[in-house]
Order: sequence, then C-alpha cells, then structure tokens
Amino acid sequence: MTTATERTIHVTERAAQHMKKLAKNEGMNEFGLRMSVKGGGCSGLSYKLAFVAAPNDDDKIIEEYGVKLFVDFKSLFYLGGTVLDFSGGLNGKGFEFTNPNAKTTCGCGSSFSV
Repeated sequence: MTTATERTIHVTERAAQHMKKLAKNEGMNEFGLRMSVKGGGCSGLSYKLAFVAAPNDDDKIIEEYGVKLFVDFKSLFYLGGTVLDFSGGLNGKGFEFTNPNAKTTCGCGSSFSV
C-alpha cells in the first residue's frame, strides 16, 4: 500500500500547455497551480485549482511539462495517482480529473467521493 507522500499527480502535455496559456493571459510569468480538495459538491469532495505565485511551506511540488503543481498533504491523500488533462473544443469540458481514488463522481466531473 502506498502512502500519500509516495503518491504523485500527473499532468498531461495538453493540460500543461493550457495552463501556460491561461497564466500568460493573466499576466503571470512565474506561477504554480494549486491543486486541492475541499468538502462540498454533489458527490462530497470538490476539486479546486488556482494559480498562485509560490507554494506553501508544507506543499508537495510536482513538475511536469514545465508546469508546477502545489499540493497540500491532505489533498494529496485524495489525489494521489490522479491525471490532470484538458479537453477543449466545442464539446470540451475544460480540465478533467482521472482520479483512481474516486469511488463515484458527479456528472460534470468536478466532485467525487472516496
């Protein structure tokens, strides 16, 4: 059994490119993406994403495709193994989470239960 400290999160190249584009549009040259879990949503837990300038002292820093994710330990427990992707276009959903820890998800994919 792996522990949260051994777990990681993966970002697809498509998601990283979109993050860079969004950050540039916001005027952020140096940024990280805070990825966390909060109570709420129709399935019990909700995914949260926010651009931030720097990590917190206790964040795990994950870097893929030139993008840094900042994840607190509690959120990492629920997010370990997750793949963050991006789906654009006319039928695209935006950022998509493939979370192996989720037992159920809501229809829109923004909340889950474990």
